[in-house]
Amino acid sequence: MTDEMILTLHPQGKSGKRISRATYDLFKKTIEAELKGHELTHADLFERLNRRLKGKFDGNISWYAETVKLDLEARTVLERTSTKPVTYRLKK
Repeated sequence: MTDEMILTLHPQGKSGKRISRATYDLFKKTIEAELKGHELTHADLFERLNRRLKGKFDGNISWYAETVKLDLEARTVLERTSTKPVTYRLKK
């Protein structure tokens, strides 16, 4: 049995990436948990994701995190702020 694959979206309309549904769901859940009640910079978000998923995921955590983060932006689940530095937050 093979994993179900999904095609992610990109907020600028660029081509998405095909990743397994299980990997997508893991990263989506983790990103949402880290941003719940917080606004985080890209660096802070990725530091937390790497710390939380290290040893639980064999692939490149940063690559998958960026792919899923961009998909969540495209689906308006999370948004970038216009602050300096840019932060991310869950869309209300």
